[in-house]
Amino acid sequence: MTMHRRPAGRSRRLAAIGAALTLVGCFLPWWSRGGGLGLPQLSGTAFESTGIVVFAAAIATLALVTLPYASERPVSADRWTSYALITAAGWIGFAYRIVELATQRAFSFAEPADIVTKVPGLWLAGIGLVILTRAAYEMRQEPRLR
Repeated sequence: MTMHRRPAGRSRRLAAIGAALTLVGCFLPWWSRGGGLGLPQLSGTAFESTGIVVFAAAIATLALVTLPYASERPVSADRWTSYALITAAGWIGFAYRIVELATQRAFSFAEPADIVTKVPGLWLAGIGLVILTRAAYEMRQEPRLR
């Protein structure tokens, strides 16, 4: 009995890196408010509202990257379309959460640098989703294995 050991190509490593960045971003603040004039700073992470979809997409991507190593044969779910669907779900949850936060006026920036420093999780999750998108695109270019 021989185990199927398909080498993790560049696109799957890229997907794993993007998913890991997205996961880290989910635990960092996605919005923050206050913190000036002796007031406490309020903040929230991806685990509020549709931000959880971004977390689920990152977990699903990591599961999909490791799935071929749990089987003796190639796994049919390990295709670019699976990665693209998961990434699309992540982008939809991300975009919807940004719209929610903007309508709730959860963003307040006193200085231009606050755009990055007050919401690092939002930026990191977005960068991770961009990397996942690139990985799915690169997988589309790969030859199909049977």
